[in-house]
Amino acid sequence: MNNTKIMLGNEAIARGAYEAGVKVSAAYPGTPSTEVSENIAKYDEIYAEWSPNEKVATEVAIGASISGVRALACMKHVGLNVASDPLYTMSYIGVNGGLVVNVADDPGIYSSQNEQDTRMVARAAMIPVLEPSDSSEAKEFTKLAYELSEEYDTPIILRTTTRLAHSQGVVNLEDRKEIEDKPYERDMRKFVMMPANAKMRHVKVEERLNRMAEDASSFAINKAEYNDTKVGVITSGIPYMYVKEVMPEASVLKLGCVHPLPKKLIKEFASKVDKLYIIEELEPVIEEQVKSWGIECIGKELFTVQGEYSANMIREKLLSQKVEYVENAAPMRPPILCPGCPHRSTYSVLKKLKIHAAGDIGCYTLGAVAPLNVVDTTVCMGSSISTLHGMEKAKGREYIKNWVATIGDSTFLHTGINSLMNMVYNKSTGTVMILDNSTTGMTGHQEHAATGRTLKNDETYAIDLYGLCKAIGVEHVYIVDAFDTAELESRIKTEVARDEVSVIICKSPCALLKSFVPKGKCFTIPEKCVNCGQCLVPGCPAIVRNEDNVITIDDTMCNGCGLCMQRCKFDAIGFKERV
Repeated sequence: MNNTKIMLGNEAIARGAYEAGVKVSAAYPGTPSTEVSENIAKYDEIYAEWSPNEKVATEVAIGASISGVRALACMKHVGLNVASDPLYTMSYIGVNGGLVVNVADDPGIYSSQNEQDTRMVARAAMIPVLEPSDSSEAKEFTKLAYELSEEYDTPIILRTTTRLAHSQGVVNLEDRKEIEDKPYERDMRKFVMMPANAKMRHVKVEERLNRMAEDASSFAINKAEYNDTKVGVITSGIPYMYVKEVMPEASVLKLGCVHPLPKKLIKEFASKVDKLYIIEELEPVIEEQVKSWGIECIGKELFTVQGEYSANMIREKLLSQKVEYVENAAPMRPPILCPGCPHRSTYSVLKKLKIHAAGDIGCYTLGAVAPLNVVDTTVCMGSSISTLHGMEKAKGREYIKNWVATIGDSTFLHTGINSLMNMVYNKSTGTVMILDNSTTGMTGHQEHAATGRTLKNDETYAIDLYGLCKAIGVEHVYIVDAFDTAELESRIKTEVARDEVSVIICKSPCALLKSFVPKGKCFTIPEKCVNCGQCLVPGCPAIVRNEDNVITIDDTMCNGCGLCMQRCKFDAIGFKERV
């Protein structure tokens, strides 16, 4: 039997959790971490769920850990912000069963609203961090994280990045290790963080980190590779792979534990090399600590704190090798809503009415770009509703009569509910539009609490968004088909003029859902077309004006949403039903 498999980094983390005997996993989908949970769900031995947000997911994992089993919480770097409240306190509490939090950073901001460094958060929270460099290490470091978690009585952060999460490598598969549940014993001083207990636990945390920092110098995952000692490099994670590719002859100290740092090992390595470089993506977390110990090194003087590193960057900075880049090797494709996306229909109506949108995190953020140009603000998950509320309180009712808040169904359940409650409680008057496409679209169509299915694909109760909004105290709640532009336009006009909180649920499924079946295809009728271009205004990629100035529809892309037909006043677009 072949016991090796090529795996994504995320898939390897899931395998590591399985082999480590994890019994509970909770997450909220967020690129680049999503596939960890999707792969964990394939293991029957592990209970896995999509939680409404990362705070809840972390608290689920915490509960499992306290009860005595190994547990995992997964999220992207900005999800760690949402989870930080319980996590900072869990650092004081420690664990019973091993507790690991997998956090995927996004250097280069491929699919995020910022580029924060999880190591900075971990230092503030006093939580150790392991960082693998390839898929094989992703699996092994996950297993090690549980051992360290239980040995040092602490949660462990397993930090990855987009490059590791989504690149492939060979992984050796091993059997699952069934871990006996640890008995739960009531211990108020450990598990109840009231001030008197927290003061004592803080002392424990400092002792734990000092002990772990001392021990880290002998951790196998922190290893010195001595070659030519004229140049030494301290690095970790994916940058280690770039260093080995570009400078195979250099001496390298590869750090698998990036917090706390192995001070003794670093000092020893630095003393044996003539010139020391520190190569780390994003913030100078390692560099600043090393320099604080009086060790001379070169880091961010050469390397940026922005974006993702590469082998070519290291060649240019350290070896002064000019790298020739091929210009225009591939055509650029700007981000755009898919053909048949219901958000396009909603935003086209808002654009027609000259209404601004306080936006949120999701596919619908693309309503900010041409040709729709409707979304004016995007901050974080759930922020659109609070932003609109803040505008109204700052500038008055008249100011927001040409504003709405737009938020997706999954994001509304993530952190939008509290914001809507706040609008009702504090007598706001804005209009919230929930763009309900029946999925968590941006991260790849995951289930959520209103879809009626769990991560394990079991049927479950589906939260009724209409009923939820009513229960919060919103009197005026309306469900409108996102593609019924006439009804949608009428409803928006009525609600933005209303001096009360109102909610419009724009409901239509994502066109990429497996369950979605197109009704047919649209096609142009050239003899009726006057070339007014109104059908092009929403920016559907399926409809274009060609080089002969003729408007055509690509029937391989069109899924018959009919938005272009509704905009054409000359009946120059027809519809062919699906056979």
